[in-house]
Amino acid sequence: MAKNPEPAPKPKKWRWFRRLLGLVIAVAIAIPLFTAGMVFATAQIDNRRSSDVIVVLGAAQFDGRPQAVLQARLDHAERLYKDGVAKRIMTVGGKQKGDRYTEATAGRNALIAAGVPASAIISVGTGRDTYSSLVAAAKKMDAKGLCTATLVSDPWHLLRSQAMAKDLGMKPVSSPSQNSPTEGAAAVTRYIMRETAARLYYAANQARTTKPLVTGCA
Repeated sequence: MAKNPEPAPKPKKWRWFRRLLGLVIAVAIAIPLFTAGMVFATAQIDNRRSSDVIVVLGAAQFDGRPQAVLQARLDHAERLYKDGVAKRIMTVGGKQKGDRYTEATAGRNALIAAGVPASAIISVGTGRDTYSSLVAAAKKMDAKGLCTATLVSDPWHLLRSQAMAKDLGMKPVSSPSQNSPTEGAAAVTRYIMRETAARLYYAANQARTTKPLVTGCA
């Protein structure tokens, strides 16, 4: 009885191609998962320290009134100020078309109404997103001789914000706002997914061209 011929071995180049493709797929899955884990981990840690300035990232305001997300950030910055973390608070953020107030001005006015001295607040009303707002904040820090910053924002926003601030020379640590409306299972999942994508976008596109702007510090 004749034996069936053994199948011809597949060329080695195809075996290496499959292995390489498998590795690429594994990396493509692992990097977003790792980044999402870092977004979540950073959100759980309050790294507040004595700093030159508390920087409050901007968020929505309506005719000068901070909306819930921004108000939670301002409340937390006020507590940090009263706890002695820094002697100054910097509010940042520009305005949308048609707005009368910038996010920075709305934040400044709310802090003054809460009892923070106007002389302790630096308002930087420039920037339409996190990156441009932090660029403006870094330039203002450099102009005023401020070297270190405690960043205040929503928990899920801080991994990306801290990476940007570090690249801009701000020597940042982060302190997540409390009682933010970004809590809850559905909101947390949505924000982690969004911030994972935004962090990867920054790493791939903006990080390589970002230079330190706070330059007068040792």
